[in-house]
Amino acid sequence: MTRQLRKPSSRRKKHILKEADDDEETSQIRPYVVCAVLKGITFDEARYNSFIDLQDKLHQNICRRRSLAAIVTHDLDTLQGPFTYEALSPTDINFVPLKASNFRADELIEYYNVDHELKKHLHIIENSPVFPVLYDSKRTVLSLPPIINGAHSAISLPTKNVFIECTATDLTKAKDCFEYNGYYFL
Repeated sequence: MTRQLRKPSSRRKKHILKEADDDEETSQIRPYVVCAVLKGITFDEARYNSFIDLQDKLHQNICRRRSLAAIVTHDLDTLQGPFTYEALSPTDINFVPLKASNFRADELIEYYNVDHELKKHLHIIENSPVFPVLYDSKRTVLSLPPIINGAHSAISLPTKNVFIECTATDLTKAKDCFEYNGYYFL
């Protein structure tokens, strides 16, 4: 089942929350996705590196090495909403991950089995019959959480508008990640 992410309420423009309580496929692998948009961001090299470092620290601590939650950031200006969060067979997901060429998701698992950094996260989804995936309205893959971002929407120094997604098995952890990421830009 495919579900669209809801638009934020006027009271709380920062958060978009979708609970996959009636979506059996996403519920069995990663039932929650929380999203936010940060607009008008100005990165210099130090701030950009600090932002990425913050995500890494959150992944290692609050997110318990991505097993409870995974944070992914995107250049919003390269994407077209609305966004959908789905769980599909790995053979049905094709995309270009960061710093790589086009892969099917099942091939990507094999590819990352030799990557020292990403290999340690593969166990989270590799034996599942479905993998979580986030798409924009043009069916561009944003990410294959909790493993890797898509190259299409990678953030960089010129990025001005950031779309943040956090998929999770624990909703509280996902919300906590957003509080830390949001405070970074206050």
